[in-house]
Amino acid sequence: MKTICVLVMIIVASSAFGQSVTVRKLQGDVSVRHGVAESWTSVAVGDVLKPDDTMKTGKKGMAVLVVNEAKRITLPSEVIVDVSDIRDLTQEELMLKLTMEKVRASSYQWKSNEMNSPNAIIVHGPDGTPSIPPAENDLEVGTFEWNGTRVLYENGYYSTSALKAMDVLRRYPALGKRFENRLLVAQALEKANLRGEALNEYGVLLNSEKLTDAERELVKVRVSQLRKQAGQ
Repeated sequence: MKTICVLVMIIVASSAFGQSVTVRKLQGDVSVRHGVAESWTSVAVGDVLKPDDTMKTGKKGMAVLVVNEAKRITLPSEVIVDVSDIRDLTQEELMLKLTMEKVRASSYQWKSNEMNSPNAIIVHGPDGTPSIPPAENDLEVGTFEWNGTRVLYENGYYSTSALKAMDVLRRYPALGKRFENRLLVAQALEKANLRGEALNEYGVLLNSEKLTDAERELVKVRVSQLRKQAGQ
């Protein structure tokens, strides 16, 4: 696992620095977070963002970013997006990062099961209270991140939108209960040319008992089309 982590970090670092992202327009409440800093700071038109920066727009905020002085990306209100996700991935990068996301998901599920087990030993924080995943405490942050995922998808960054979607739904399970959110994961994987992974996601949707007839039919059509493309 350490080897995979190192490979992913090297690939991300080498490719993320290969482009420039510049703030072209701002309106209302817009801020930036640098690296692992917890605080949000002001941002100005003309600022060149770094790969480890994160952009956030408030309820009445909006920003326009320009990638490599060519592509314009509009961030609407209530969005959180990592600058490192505003890029295309090679299939090798995508598969490595997808593997890591599956490892994280498995680890998260295992920890969740341990927390729910009557015989589990619960790890407590410094003040003696049980440690609770921060994602469960602030669904608004998760919603902002999900909106950022949609921005990635709508601008053609299908690989990073698929990975980000899986990450957000893992950390914010409540968002995963919405059909349209699960559907976006499958659609992003499909557009990223990962048909097998997309079929798996569509299969998960079909197993849900909460789908409407229209939703179930939509998924069945996508599964049928994908299987035809794959010659199954």
